[in-house]
Amino acid sequence: MSTSNFLNLLCSAGQVIPAPRTPEDFKYAITKTDSASIILLFGDIIMLPDLLAQAQAYRKRLLVHLDLLEGIGKDEAGIRFLARLGVTGLITTKSHLCKIGREEGMLVIQRLFLLDSDALKTGLHLLRKFQPDALEVLPASIPASVVRLLAEETQLPILAGGLMHTPEDVQQSLQNGIYAVSASKRELWNTVYTLQK
Repeated sequence: MSTSNFLNLLCSAGQVIPAPRTPEDFKYAITKTDSASIILLFGDIIMLPDLLAQAQAYRKRLLVHLDLLEGIGKDEAGIRFLARLGVTGLITTKSHLCKIGREEGMLVIQRLFLLDSDALKTGLHLLRKFQPDALEVLPASIPASVVRLLAEETQLPILAGGLMHTPEDVQQSLQNGIYAVSASKRELWNTVYTLQK
């Protein structure tokens, strides 16, 4: 999938993608935000069909954070089950699962924790083996120089999440070159920020 097609499906530039951690926040995200997508940071195999039906009723794309979903095997069969259930996409730290998700026609976001230069080097090595649709980096406050390096080396849309507490935090992340931010705080969900060139 091309970068522009992926971004059109997922979100608008400067947008905060809701990433609810509770059923109450999920309900708020689908009913009270303009976001086209929701990133699910909680749940299990029992509640997932109902959450998916709710998201579809409000025309929201549901992306599942696979590492946080309980009751689904973190393997090929688990990914295929999610695709057949109608999950739009997945986020995971495991690159081999990204490959399976892509084969199943899902949007795939590789999540990288950038704690230091070694983590950055390891992440780039993984991304050379398999290219997902997008990259999500944590924390979202990574320096502009690192965002530029990732964009140049991967040619992927760069999303970010983690440690977003204020609108100023989001704006700073976007000014550093991040395309869009995921956040679990409701207060950040309904603002569209401006991208600074």
